[in-house]
Amino acid sequence: MWFLLVLLVIILVIAFKSIKIVKQAEVYVIERLGKFYKVADAGLTIIIPFFDHVRSVVSLKQQTMDVPPQGVITKDNVTIKIDTVVFYQITDPAKAVYEIQSLKKGIEYLAITTIRDIIGKMTLDETFSSRDSINDRLRVVLDEATDRWGCKIDRVEIKDITPPADIRDAMEKEMNAERNKRALILESEAQKQSAVMIAEGKKQAAILEAEADKEAAILKAEADKEAKITRATGEAQAIKAVADAKAREIEMVYSAIKNSNPDDRLVQLKSLEALEKVANGEANKVFIPFDATSALSSLGAIKEVMKDK
Repeated sequence: MWFLLVLLVIILVIAFKSIKIVKQAEVYVIERLGKFYKVADAGLTIIIPFFDHVRSVVSLKQQTMDVPPQGVITKDNVTIKIDTVVFYQITDPAKAVYEIQSLKKGIEYLAITTIRDIIGKMTLDETFSSRDSINDRLRVVLDEATDRWGCKIDRVEIKDITPPADIRDAMEKEMNAERNKRALILESEAQKQSAVMIAEGKKQAAILEAEADKEAAILKAEADKEAKITRATGEAQAIKAVADAKAREIEMVYSAIKNSNPDDRLVQLKSLEALEKVANGEANKVFIPFDATSALSSLGAIKEVMKDK
């Protein structure tokens, strides 16, 4: 009875030692008798107890590693602190376990030396304006160096660059001076543009005013011309109407005289009436035609005969 119990316990222990369940995104590096045997992927894995054992559990996820802030001297002899983070992923678990003692330490030391090499060739201002360039160069160098460790460097980001306190004060003063300079330049440019716009507006106003005066003068001349033409046309029409009326009057008088068959005495009488109207004028001298004098003498003779009778 006791033998069966002991045998059952031994079987359970062996089963527990033999059956391994690997989680998703992880692999087991398994050794057999102290030598690399295989890499067990996610799922159920059977190993031989006392012969096989799990050397390491390796994560295949993308991992991050903070590189401690490092004091770095720039090309212009300024000591700055740089805080960096590295994003990496293990592509070959066996190399990551057997090719280096500690993968994280190797990446950290390599990142520190690479940062010092890159920053040492740059000035302080270049370090602030060239973060993307620094990140790319760090990633390329680290990726090439860690390839033989079964690791791929996806990204390297510089989180912070901290210069000394006196340098920060000088940079703030320089920044304020630059801002004031830009503000003065912008203000002067605004004043210049304002003056130009005002002058341009006055110029356009003067041009428009001159054009308006010109158009007004042209319209006035046209109106005067039309008025003169209209007035002259009216006067001509009036003269023509008067002349037509006079002509009709003369024609009517002539027709009436012609129809009445006038004799010489009527003609002479009308002549005298005309002379009377002429004599009433402002002229100092009046010339009497010969026919009129004969008519007058005839009238005088008639008057004498009338007296005698």
